[in-house]
Amino acid sequence: MNAPAETRQFWLLVALAGIVTAVGLAAAHYMELHGHIVTGMNNQVVWGLPHVFAIFMVVAASGVLNVASIGSVFGQPAYKPRAPLSGLLCVALLMGGLMVLMLDLGRPERLVVAATHYNFKSVFAWNVFLYSGMTGIVAVYLWTMFERRYNAWSKPAGLAALVWRFVLTTGTGSIFGFLVARQAYGSALLAPLFIVLSFGWGLAVFLIVQATMYAWNDRHLTPEIQRRMARLLGVFIAASMFLVAVYHLTHLYFARQGAFEAFILLGRGGGGIFPLLFWGGYVLLGSVAPLVLLFHPKFAGERGTLAAATLVVLGAFAWLFVFIIGGQVFPLDLFPGHVVSSSFGDGGVATYVPSLPELLLGIGGLGAAFLLTTVGVRVLDFMPQDDFALGKP
Repeated sequence: MNAPAETRQFWLLVALAGIVTAVGLAAAHYMELHGHIVTGMNNQVVWGLPHVFAIFMVVAASGVLNVASIGSVFGQPAYKPRAPLSGLLCVALLMGGLMVLMLDLGRPERLVVAATHYNFKSVFAWNVFLYSGMTGIVAVYLWTMFERRYNAWSKPAGLAALVWRFVLTTGTGSIFGFLVARQAYGSALLAPLFIVLSFGWGLAVFLIVQATMYAWNDRHLTPEIQRRMARLLGVFIAASMFLVAVYHLTHLYFARQGAFEAFILLGRGGGGIFPLLFWGGYVLLGSVAPLVLLFHPKFAGERGTLAAATLVVLGAFAWLFVFIIGGQVFPLDLFPGHVVSSSFGDGGVATYVPSLPELLLGIGGLGAAFLLTTVGVRVLDFMPQDDFALGKP
């Protein structure tokens, strides 16, 4: 691609990402101005569709750094040239997710209070350190990779990033695991579950971005490296499905959780769209179909891997919607064995229909992450430079 065409394409992408981000900010301003009445949220559903986008980006930010860890910490040469892009995507996704979180929770100007007054009994207070620490460690990690004088420190910095991202994802899962006010969440399995989910989601995002960048530059990976990365994604998908199954089987073991599992998995008691999103969105389209695309010889190659990664991302959104929204709309069992009802809706299944401003805010976070990635790749050389990338024949 010649330089003028590349420059025009860059500014076009920046303009597109800027418009999407601006639309998200405008949606946040609209909700701030008119209040939550313009959203689908209510007294029972306080984390809506924006949180689905935000949690995905935060968890994927942790998982996308796995590519850098495999190269720097575990010494796999095929992954080392991809470490800088992995770090950039980690920071970009984390910033996009935090943007959505701050704007969705309301009063973003009071962030300084959260940064200066801590309640260490709150997992949210821990996350102030986890998110800022992750950004700082990845910045140092990238510095050691770009500055030749400090290349020797790349492995220690990568090891620190590896440990910190495990801690960060554990904290994200613990937000729900420690939440006793929602019986659908409280489980010690959520911390390891989110860690394993991050592997697949992060790698899927990385494969999509890498394939897009290579296509723009008329390059492609050798079949051997494609197969290695495809198989790794398949292993992560299978591991995620296993832990999700264990999570639901653990719930089924306890009698008090039977009604919730029937609600989510079978649609009993007003489950509505949740069984369709779980079985059709996450299990079938987000897990089984990608495994077929990744391991069946007929679909081997760049297109099959890209299609599988895209389905994994869509399946992640389906699972998060079921997990976050479904866990809130199901009524809390205040008095086991008794029927509870009141004018406040106690004992009844809540309703939630996402509004357009919520959707635009979530997409705006993706736009911000895309904008940071596009500018970062342009300003610094984040394009993987290795002997594994070949020009198109």
